[in-house]
Amino acid sequence: MTQLMLNEIKSLDQYNWLLDGFPRTVAQAEALDKECHIDTVIDLDVPFETIKCRLTARWIHPASGRVYNLEFSPPKVQGIDDITGEPLVQRDDDKPETVSKRLQAYDAQTKPVLEYYRKKGLLKSFSGTETNKIWPHIYAFLQTKLPDVSQKDAAKPR
Repeated sequence: MTQLMLNEIKSLDQYNWLLDGFPRTVAQAEALDKECHIDTVIDLDVPFETIKCRLTARWIHPASGRVYNLEFSPPKVQGIDDITGEPLVQRDDDKPETVSKRLQAYDAQTKPVLEYYRKKGLLKSFSGTETNKIWPHIYAFLQTKLPDVSQKDAAKPR
């Protein structure tokens, strides 16, 4: 995984870029540091209970891939796809016991990476539970790092 990521990043050397979910280990962070200049690491500090609630509220229509969230975008009839009337299913990855295990593993794996970047003075943490409340702070921070990025450009995934 590390070599794959490093190869991709090398092709972006003339751009500013943002990684999501990498590096996940200190060894990956060290390998990344050897190849690239990292000037900022952003940590989204969202309580695990909030993440667990969002993930366990996710249900899908397997045939189409449509995703529903019982809190944010529920189906019109609980457990039924709005378009086909077929039953929705909860992926094994979204079941409460699996989500809890994944979050515990994530926490154990990521704490050392966050500490690694904290010691280097590169870590900036943002805490909250709602995107619309955290995003303005992240955007303002990114503007200090990348003043030429517009709100419109920042919303576009690449």
